[in-house]
Amino acid sequence: MKTESRYIDGSYMSQNPEWDRSDSPLKASRVLSILLKNNLQPNSICEVGCGAGDILIHLKKHLPSTKMKGFDISPQLNKFWIEHNKSEEGKEITFCLGDFHQVNEIIYDVLLMLDLFEHVRDPYTFLENSRKHASYFVFIIPLDLSASSVFRKNPLINVRRKVGHLHFYTKDLALETLTDSGFSIIDWQYTSPSLSSPNLSLKTRIMALLRSLLKLFNEDIGARLIGGETLLVLAKESK
Repeated sequence: MKTESRYIDGSYMSQNPEWDRSDSPLKASRVLSILLKNNLQPNSICEVGCGAGDILIHLKKHLPSTKMKGFDISPQLNKFWIEHNKSEEGKEITFCLGDFHQVNEIIYDVLLMLDLFEHVRDPYTFLENSRKHASYFVFIIPLDLSASSVFRKNPLINVRRKVGHLHFYTKDLALETLTDSGFSIIDWQYTSPSLSSPNLSLKTRIMALLRSLLKLFNEDIGARLIGGETLLVLAKESK
């Protein structure tokens, strides 16, 4: 059975019934920040693997004139999309069920792939096939791979089983994967989700503070040793 079937047959939804909707405002703010930092004002944005669609809803509130579209392969998400269609922002966003690379016929200003390619069996082919669909690309990539996660073993197994990550990255491995897939990196930054995400345990917050202290000496050292980071990347196709 292909690992992608969990997103179609409902098994992923059963383990993640809210599809991480609580993280959407933070992710949307990260996307906005890197676009503004690089003076990008897109007329069109598409999110591949849009999930419940909340990130696009939050982006629409700040970019009301930008055309937005979301794609996902999970039929269970339709209930969220119907809910969004009742809001002013949702009425102006198109949600599509299907394989983006097979059905999309539009070139967008910005393509979003947020917590996405670590879920697919062949990330290189997936990324290479995505390049022709937009002028710019924004990625959020979880950095699951750290000295702590390797030493403890269970964190990597748990995130594979529950969240569906098939590939694990450090910052350097993530950036290398993008460049090897034909992307040119414009900008990147750590997002420190363990300091700003909602509903975090005390242990997680303590580890986040320790990581921040380590980053005062070296920006990478906390992510490499303790983990719990994500990477925000703006890229375009290499020429």
